[in-house]
Parts: sequence; structure tokens; C-alpha cells
Amino acid sequence: MPLRINHNIAAINSHRNLIKNTEVQNKNLERLSSGLKINRGADSPAGLIISERMRAQIAGLRQAIDNSETGITMLQTAEGALEEVNRTLINARQLAISSANEAVNDEAMLAANQQEFDDSLRAIDRIASISNYGTKAILDGSMGANGVSSGDNLEFISASEKTKSSPVGGYEVDIKVAATHSTVTAKVALTKGVIDSGEQLTFSEGGKTLNFQTIAGESVETTMNRLEKAVIASGMKIKMLRMPGSASTPDAPQFLKFEHQEFGSQHSFQVGSKTSGVLSAQANVPDTVKNGLNVAGYIGGELGIGKGQVLTGSLPSKVSGLKIRYTGEQAPPLGKSAGSVTLSQNSLVFHIGPNVDQSTSFALRSINSKKLGNGVSNESGYRSLNDVDLTEASKAQDAILIIDKAINEITAFRGKMGAFQKNDLESNLNYLRNAHENVTNAESIIRDADMAEEMTAFARNQILVQSSTAMLAQANQTPMSVMKLING
Repeated sequence: MPLRINHNIAAINSHRNLIKNTEVQNKNLERLSSGLKINRGADSPAGLIISERMRAQIAGLRQAIDNSETGITMLQTAEGALEEVNRTLINARQLAISSANEAVNDEAMLAANQQEFDDSLRAIDRIASISNYGTKAILDGSMGANGVSSGDNLEFISASEKTKSSPVGGYEVDIKVAATHSTVTAKVALTKGVIDSGEQLTFSEGGKTLNFQTIAGESVETTMNRLEKAVIASGMKIKMLRMPGSASTPDAPQFLKFEHQEFGSQHSFQVGSKTSGVLSAQANVPDTVKNGLNVAGYIGGELGIGKGQVLTGSLPSKVSGLKIRYTGEQAPPLGKSAGSVTLSQNSLVFHIGPNVDQSTSFALRSINSKKLGNGVSNESGYRSLNDVDLTEASKAQDAILIIDKAINEITAFRGKMGAFQKNDLESNLNYLRNAHENVTNAESIIRDADMAEEMTAFARNQILVQSSTAMLAQANQTPMSVMKLING
């Protein structure tokens, strides 16, 4: 074996192995101290890219969970206020029923009912104005779709979160067909002779039936009055139509005319008479009165779906969920619009996902008394809950209709809010928590160090470092043998 002193190849080799083993040991120490398998891009370029993207996704999922949870607390705050409004409306309905009790009420009692009802309205309006989440008002209509109509017979009812904001001039409303009642008009007049013969009239509507018998000797006017009261007392949603001053004398012949109280094609009733033509076409054979017509037309150039007097924007379109009421008896002349509806969309947008465009929206409607009970046909001319007057028994009957509509609106709103909370937020929250767990696990597999494996490698590399150090010391001793040769 040659002996050299200028270059100690064995020492260089041992030194190289020592450096390599020391670097590996240092990496073991770094992984053990940080708990991470990838501490820099050089450790695993692809793994670093994937894991950093996953970290961003995990952070997004964590924030989406927070967003969903805060969204739920906002809805629960709103429902707490709506629960109190529900209770107030139930009390208001009780007052209306009390005022409708015409037999026992006097002016003072009606005035007291009206005063308490006005207090209830103020309570509802106060709740609408002070219900906040932080500093954000949630039940004054500013967090929903707000609209206003222009046109003598046009009334804005509501819109949903799917409705788009209207252009500056609003959505033009083009009515083609006006809504009508289901109506029957007698062909044969009710006369004194028909009454004296013992005429029998039958009515059937909504599962309720009325059999009315004339009394011999009664005048035509008396019989008409008694029949009108009997129809009202029956609870059927039909009413008698009478022309004021149509009878010159109490026994002047009169033609019977009845109509369903509700507009549209979904409402009808049956009539029958003992005498042909007095109500039914054939004697003792009931006739089903022809159904009324639903309103028909266009909103903003989009076909509307009519139900009674209410026209709703079709799906899917820019006016989806927009509801208006046309109260005109006739459709406007050809080429002339009924008016327009201007709408501003301010529905709440909840970002409930970790990525872009993963959001959902919900409209928080106004619960102001002027926005409740809209769109109810009534004889008193009430357009909203705010117009209700309980100082007259006849008006109290219409008040019950308005209050019932308001109660239905609030309960339906609470139901819709509950469905949104359950199906959109809470269900999404369950998914987010599951996704957060799984993505975190995936990121851990890529990025985290296996401590047991690293400890095993560290022990091995520690032995190799010690061995390399010892061999380097031995290699450095090799040139000393040259001195033995020189010294002989």
C-alpha cells in the first residue's frame, strides 16, 4: 500500500462521511424539534406547495365555521324579536274579536279596545326599529328587498332575496287580465209570490252548507235582509251583492246576486233553488258557479304568475319572488301599463364557504305595522295592519282578516328563517367541521414528522457520526507511519 503525506485520501473520505452524517443528524434534530417533516422548500418542493395550499384551505374552513356560527346567532336574535311580535299580534286579534261582539259593546268599550290595539301597534313598530345585531338593524326592512309601486291600482307586497334590483325607472307592470270573483246572478227575480210559495235556497262553500227557507207573508226586502244575515252567519266566504235603492217598494222584485269573497280561479261555490232561475238553472239541481279569473300580466318584461289579485315574478328571472297586487276591476287599455315597481335588493349575504363565490343570501323583511297585512281584500279599505280600526263592529270583522294575514306572514317568515338556519347554515356548519377535520388530517400526513421514525433515524445517524469521527481520527494517524520509515 503506498504511503503519501501530501494528500490523506482516507481522512478526506472519513471527513466527507462525517459531514454527510452530521447534516442528516441535524435534519433529524430539526424535524424532532419542530415536529414537521417539511421545514423548507428544499425538504420537499411539491409537498410544500400542496401543504401550504391546504393550510390556506384550513384557515378558510375555520373562518367559514365562524361565519356560519355568527350567522346563526344573528337569525336567533331576529327570531327572538319575531316571537314577541307574534305574541303581540295574538293579543291584537283577541281585541278585534272583542270589538266584533256587536251585541254587548258600547262606544267606551270599543274605544278602549282601539287604544290597546294602538299600543300593540306601537310595540310592534318599536321592535322593528330597535332590533339590532351589533349596530346593524335587522327587522326594519333595510336588510331585505324593499320596493315601492306607482300606479293607482298597483300595490307592492313583497320580494325575495332572489329578486334583482330594478333599473332607475323600475320594473314596468303590464296587466293583461284583471282578477275577478266567482259570481252568480239570478235569471228569475225573487218575488212576493215566490216567497209565499215556500222557496228554498241552498249554498255550499268550503265544506259549509246553508239551507234557507222563505217565510210566507214576508216582504221581498225583509227576506233579502234575512238571507244576507244568514249567509254572513254561516261562515262561508260568499257575500250577497245588492244595489242600493234598487227596490222602490218593500215587495218590488229583486234579482239575487252572490259572489265569492276571494279573487281568482281557486275559489268557487254551489247554489241551488227550488224554482228554476232564482239561483240554479234547474229546479232542485245545484249549480257550481264558474270560477273567477286570476290576474295575468308581465313584470319587467317577464311573465308573471297570477293567483287572485297577486302577480308573482316567475322563476328563474330577474323578478323571481316579486309580488304585486293589482286591484283594478279592468285591465288597462291595450298599450298602456298599469304602473311600475321600483325595488332595491339589500338582502343579507352570508359567506359560508372557504373559497370564492361560496355564499348564500337571506332577506330579513320589515315587520313595521305598515308592512304587515298587505294585499287583503276587505270592505273597510284597510291596506295594512296600521290602518285597522276597532271602533266599529263591522270594521272589526275586516280587522280580523288583516291581523290573521299579519300573523301568517310573521309565522311564515319565522318558518322560512328556521329552514334557512337549519338547511343552509347548520347543515353547512356540519359539513365545514367535517371538511376541516379531513383537510387538516391530509395536511398533517404531508407536513408533520413521524416522531418514532425520526427518533429511530436519529439514533442510527448519531452512531454513524460517532463512527465517522473515530475513523477520521484513525485516518489522521496513517501519515505517522511514514516517520517510522524515515527514522528506520
